[in-house]
Parts: sequence; C-alpha cells; structure tokens
Amino acid sequence: MLVITRREGEEVVIGNPAAPLGIVRIAAIKGDRVRIALEFPREVEVHRREVADQILKDDENPGVAGQIRPTGDSG
Repeated sequence: MLVITRREGEEVVIGNPAAPLGIVRIAAIKGDRVRIALEFPREVEVHRREVADQILKDDENPGVAGQIRPTGDSG
C-alpha cells in the first residue's frame, strides 16, 4: 500500500501522467473528515468500500436481496 500526504486542493494522478487513468483531489478537510474528489472516466467503476463489499456479497449469493422489485398492481 502506498500512503501519500496531501493538503487540501492537492491532487494524486493515477496512471501515466500524459494520459492519466484518473485523478484524486483533496476537496476539503474539516476536523476528522476528509472530502475527496475522484475524476475518472465513466466506464471505470468507483465504489465506497462498504458498497464494493455488498456488490461482492450479492455476486456470491444472487437473489432478491438488495434489488428493487415491483410492488404489484399500480392501481
């Protein structure tokens, strides 16, 4: 794991600097909260860890959990 120190407004370039895969920017720091801005092409999936874990769990156990289903008659 690479750990980099950045200040508010500073960026990290992911991939080749001439044609980066994406950019991570420190948008704001308030107390113990850090807001980051992620700039990646739309085809690159970006997920919070808890969402990524849920996607993996759903892939292992496909079913109705976590999916939106119609309620039946609409009136």
